[in-house]
Amino acid sequence: MKNLFLILFLIGATTMSAQSISKNALGIRVGDNDGFGGEISYQRYLHENNRLEFDLGWRDSNNVEAFKLVGLYQWVMPIDDGFNWYVGAGAGVGSFDAGENDGAFALIAGDLGIEYDFDIPLLISLDMRPEIGFNDSYSDDLDLDIALGLRYQF
Repeated sequence: MKNLFLILFLIGATTMSAQSISKNALGIRVGDNDGFGGEISYQRYLHENNRLEFDLGWRDSNNVEAFKLVGLYQWVMPIDDGFNWYVGAGAGVGSFDAGENDGAFALIAGDLGIEYDFDIPLLISLDMRPEIGFNDSYSDDLDLDIALGLRYQF
């Protein structure tokens, strides 16, 4: 009986890892963390269930405008028939303008999301990216960046 469960688990694990991540995906990521912002987003396939994501974006809140570049390494796991979930980690840099106070900042980020891969070359995602900033004038605590992404796959 134990062998049967082991065999079923291995077959399920093998099936679960069989997926296709497009070689490239380019689009937008629109969300909010202390102000509305948008990003140009690019994803690049690395290996079976791994990819890189690069996002160049801006944020606008009541008293701060910021530009940032974030790079993430992601692990993608299938859920069911076009649905995947992913988790990742990375870092970024940026600049901000807060009236008389402006400067640069660095951040580290995590990433947790769900995506749907349509039969057409469209990928839609919803993710949460916790970011820890390293500049007291911009952000020195945890920000939760929640965003919707639309990407064209090629």
